[in-house]
Amino acid sequence: MTLALLCLHLVVTGVLLPRRLAGSARIQARPVAGAALWLALMASFTVGLLLTAHHAAEPFAHRPAGLLGLLRLFGPVRGPGPGVPALPHTHDWWLLAVGGALLAALVTAVGLRTGRARRRHRAMLDLVAARDRRWDALVLEHPRPAVYCLPGRRARVVLSRGALRLLDERRLAAAVAHERGHIRGRHHLFRLPADTFALLLGPLPLARLGRSEVALLLEMAADDAALAQVSRSELASALCALATADTPGRGAPAGGGPLDAASTGVLTRVRRLARPSSGRRRPVWGLGAAALPLLPYLLVCAPHP
Repeated sequence: MTLALLCLHLVVTGVLLPRRLAGSARIQARPVAGAALWLALMASFTVGLLLTAHHAAEPFAHRPAGLLGLLRLFGPVRGPGPGVPALPHTHDWWLLAVGGALLAALVTAVGLRTGRARRRHRAMLDLVAARDRRWDALVLEHPRPAVYCLPGRRARVVLSRGALRLLDERRLAAAVAHERGHIRGRHHLFRLPADTFALLLGPLPLARLGRSEVALLLEMAADDAALAQVSRSELASALCALATADTPGRGAPAGGGPLDAASTGVLTRVRRLARPSSGRRRPVWGLGAAALPLLPYLLVCAPHP
């Protein structure tokens, strides 16, 4: 029964929920919370996968004792008598700790590789690009209109000469504000676990859809940050101009794709900018995202016949 519950959890979190949540307007209304929800789904699937593998290897090594048994791990909850079994599944925490350490090492390795590529790109830009003090950005002599950022400890906003020719002052301010929203929000740290998960489990709907949805939601979060300085129409006009000028075959500045102002879901973002604001935030989203990684362990501890 426990193994069946865990397999059901894997199907729901790995296949059904991602297809249901992809493109949800409710999630797009709160893009940062939505990105956190997708990452929580990935964490929940990973925990469930580890526990499923463990229970498949040792199907008779567990005796579910219900949530009361789980509470004994955290507080002085006494059982009904001397016949109460030992604390349930305490050894599973070691499994999760080892699995978590391996995953953290993998995420760190991917992050270090990405950081090295970003540093090489930054060093190249510092040599070939000119500093524009008005926009506090680097200007790259390239005909393709592009506005992007290199996040990190020494963040850079990069403008191509084509973008300076294409955009007027207000639209250029909107594009730059969008990139500074990425930098202030440290959105590259959100993308790192999603990219690592997709690297490991690419064909899985949660990995494939989650990676693209997290990228789109972070672009929307940067759009929201830019709206503190520019209007919705100015930002939408800048996105459309950059996207329609991005003709294939002309090449692009190296490394600019992941956080390019007009690289991801431009039509969806422009439609969202045309809609009125969704109103107040709901903390239940954060609580749900925080509880998702614990769900597989609760399923393991649930009593069954």
